[in-house]
Amino acid sequence: MMPEKKLIIAHRGFSAGCPENTLAAFRAAEKAGAPMVELDVTLTRDRQVVVIHDDAVDRTTDGKGPVAGFTLDELKRLDAGAWFDPGFSGERIPTLIEVFDALGKGVGINIEIKGSAAAPEFPPDAVERQVVRLAAEHAGHRRILISSFHWACLSRVRELASRVNIAVLSSEPATADAVAVCRGLNAFSWHPDCEKLDGAEVAMMRDAGFRVIPYTVNDPGEIKRFFEMGVDGVITDDPAAALRLDLAAENR
Repeated sequence: MMPEKKLIIAHRGFSAGCPENTLAAFRAAEKAGAPMVELDVTLTRDRQVVVIHDDAVDRTTDGKGPVAGFTLDELKRLDAGAWFDPGFSGERIPTLIEVFDALGKGVGINIEIKGSAAAPEFPPDAVERQVVRLAAEHAGHRRILISSFHWACLSRVRELASRVNIAVLSSEPATADAVAVCRGLNAFSWHPDCEKLDGAEVAMMRDAGFRVIPYTVNDPGEIKRFFEMGVDGVITDDPAAALRLDLAAENR
């Protein structure tokens, strides 16, 4: 029997070769054959859903200051590519809608909600409400995963959408509590820190009925080790390398 194909998720797009969380990175991941891309979302000052990892623009643009201090129009004036390589000058911070529009319908999207964007009062334009609505309006038939380290966000997502696929992000090793959280959310998958993952945890989570997809695995030897450990996929900066390893495993 052929081994089951792994779910290779391109971390912030093909971020090994392109500026992370840009349309260039997402298109490169699609071109490489990645079945899914991962991205991070937060809110601008005027409450628009944009794709950027950090709470501030300093590291990945030519601007300075918190994302929440900019309107969408102001963010769109920043260069989000030149920091990585001059050849990517002119790349902009995309909106979530722009990513949906840029990718083919066969490419899944793992949307990570940044906990810093969540508001305890859960207003009508809360980030969770907007992400669920935009996914419903723009996803088409593609696979969508909504993930967060902020599990309260995921509880709100589940309240809003009973059938959406939820991925529980964790920076800590798996415990019985992790299983309980995943069960309470009716999660699709558990996404642990690869540095803290071992075979016993993979077995425990999979026996409980949850897919295990660690982040961020870039070393080919480590990718192969995790595949042999029984994970269901990996989140990686270099989806092309991971896809080659998965194909090699299938052909053995």
